[in-house]
Amino acid sequence: MEAKKMNLPRGPDNLCFDKDEFMKPDFDVDHFVSECRKRVQLEELREDLELYYKLLKTAMVELINKDYADFVNLSTNLVGMDKALNQLSVPLGQLREEVMSLKSCVSEGIRAVDDRLSKQEDIRRKKMCVLRLIHVIQSVEKIEKILHSQGTNELSSLEGNSPLVTGQVLERIATEFNQLQFHAVQSKGMPLLDKVRPRIAGITATLQQSLEGLLLEGLQTSNVDIIRHCLRTYATIDKTRDAEALVGQVLVKPYIDEVIVEEYVQAHPNGLQAMYNRLLEFVPHHCRLLREVTGGAISSEKADIVPGYDFLVNSVWPEIVRGLEEKLPSLFNPGNPDVFHEKYTTSMDFVRKFERQCGSQASVKRLRSHPSYHSFNNKWNLPVYFQIRFREIAGDFEASLSDSLEEAPEGSSYCLLATHMVWTSLLKCWSDQMFLPLLAHRLWKLSLQILARYSVFISEVSVRPISSENAKESKKSVPAGRKESSISLNPNEDQGNGSSPESQPLPSISSTQLVYIAADLDKLQEQIPDIIEMVKPKLEMIGFKNMSCIAEALEDSKTSLSACMPTLNNRIIQDLSESSFTYLKSALEIPRLYRRTNKEVPTKASPYVDSALKPFYRLQNEYRDMLKQPMIHQWLEGALSESTQKYYETVSDVLNSVKKMEESLKRLKQARKTAASNPVGTNGGMSDDDKIRLQLALDVEYFGEQIRKMGLDTSNIKSFSALTELVLSAKDQATVEQS
Repeated sequence: MEAKKMNLPRGPDNLCFDKDEFMKPDFDVDHFVSECRKRVQLEELREDLELYYKLLKTAMVELINKDYADFVNLSTNLVGMDKALNQLSVPLGQLREEVMSLKSCVSEGIRAVDDRLSKQEDIRRKKMCVLRLIHVIQSVEKIEKILHSQGTNELSSLEGNSPLVTGQVLERIATEFNQLQFHAVQSKGMPLLDKVRPRIAGITATLQQSLEGLLLEGLQTSNVDIIRHCLRTYATIDKTRDAEALVGQVLVKPYIDEVIVEEYVQAHPNGLQAMYNRLLEFVPHHCRLLREVTGGAISSEKADIVPGYDFLVNSVWPEIVRGLEEKLPSLFNPGNPDVFHEKYTTSMDFVRKFERQCGSQASVKRLRSHPSYHSFNNKWNLPVYFQIRFREIAGDFEASLSDSLEEAPEGSSYCLLATHMVWTSLLKCWSDQMFLPLLAHRLWKLSLQILARYSVFISEVSVRPISSENAKESKKSVPAGRKESSISLNPNEDQGNGSSPESQPLPSISSTQLVYIAADLDKLQEQIPDIIEMVKPKLEMIGFKNMSCIAEALEDSKTSLSACMPTLNNRIIQDLSESSFTYLKSALEIPRLYRRTNKEVPTKASPYVDSALKPFYRLQNEYRDMLKQPMIHQWLEGALSESTQKYYETVSDVLNSVKKMEESLKRLKQARKTAASNPVGTNGGMSDDDKIRLQLALDVEYFGEQIRKMGLDTSNIKSFSALTELVLSAKDQATVEQS
């Protein structure tokens, strides 16, 4: 402690260490040096230590000089100190013995006082028990005296059949009985209490009978004063639940048993609604007085209100639930979903109207937390109802996803039955005839599942091989209202393939069906925002307001549907291109038509060009009402670009072949030196090779004219400009040779 209080002299501010480090109890030289070395060199540390050493030495000398006299007289002042200490030891020992003796006496006194206090506390507890027992006896005697004082006309004996006791007397008895109950609980386990307990039980029975009889009398005679006295008495003895149970058994139960009759509900069209209306009439007609007394009615005066009762929650509602569960069990049967939905909505409407009859929000909260309220709600097997509905919707929807891809019924805004069922299923999920608020989350999940399943189905269908089936066969599953539009885009579909569906690895799909799928996908994506407007009021019924989450989920479904469009576009474009090029490749036959046939000079395009353009005309004319023009133009441009590229290659091959044949004939002519090999026709006009070139030029020109008549720009058709240049060059060559 002295080391901590000692103050070392202050050194210069530029020292590399703190002087207080030397006074720490855990001071270590090695640690001190290592810490200082992190800041300065050893030489500087040594200089600072030497400087501070001189300061310490100077301070010590000053301290000695200051108290020099005391240092010199220190030994002198201590002479004889041992004798003085020896003289003090004897009286100190005696004092110690006296203190210990006094301590022992005080401890004994404290123990005696503690013993007396504990005995006194025990006596006090016993006294309190005796007083409680005295109060119990006094209360029992007082109550018995009050009961006997009513005279023989009112009360014969406690053991006999007790007649009714008046309301004011009952209140006095109840007040005294309440004190009796309190003291009896505090005296629990006392032998005397066990002897008095039969008398207490007799008083309880008499009081209970009197209260019940008086309450029934008040209800039967509509005497508000009797009812108020009786209910106040029940509240005084903390038996409010007994009063509510009595009202439920005597007043409510007979009415419920009379109204809830299963035969009546089943025999009448609106029997359930009529039954609920009669149940709702019970409260204003039969509970008016009880509500006025207990404050459940608006007209109740606060001064005369008896608090602590809620007859609607604890008397009426449990009896209604009991009657429905016992006498109308078919109400909760989910076997017929339509009937179940009607019963459920009617019942929930009845519950809402019953809640409005409650006097306050607190009463409504008590009703909703009541066990019978939960029991009533749990009786409705909503999961089973949803499973039945799920099988209906999913079953019909899956049945529409057939390999034949049937068309939608007449009047539908969609082309295919599968897409029509998607929208119909979504409408059914959120229709008033099916939707239930507690199933909103399940129905929303089902809606997303329907869209996802349709997206997967379209993905699977879009990769099926395109069939060349007979058009008549494709009309078998088409309703009469749309048969005329069920014409395949492929002109070769009348050839037939003769193979059975079982022999194909994947079911085939027609070109028309591909177009229908694309049209339906585009239409469905447009109508997805309508789903939000359809779902929003239903979700607001359950308090759900986060519509952005709903919109994001639908946007994901829309994106999934949009992902199917590129594949469909490519398949349709490919099919159109192949259908067109089937005829465009007839350009290979042109040399055979003009070589050595002495045919006239061509003046118009070949018939194969019109045949090659038929799929495009058919697409424009027959599907303009179901497809958007940008989509049609996209398909036309894509298909024409592919077919034109192949057409260009075909024409190029023909012209190269003609050129090679022409050069070969020229070499042969030069070799034989004869005019017999002249390729010129008999009329001395254009050569066969030039006729071929001219015919190809006419075909390409006509091909371009028809493309422009479709409303397309030939500059957007890939390879068309190269094809035009190719045939114009050949035409110019033929013109030059002719001239």
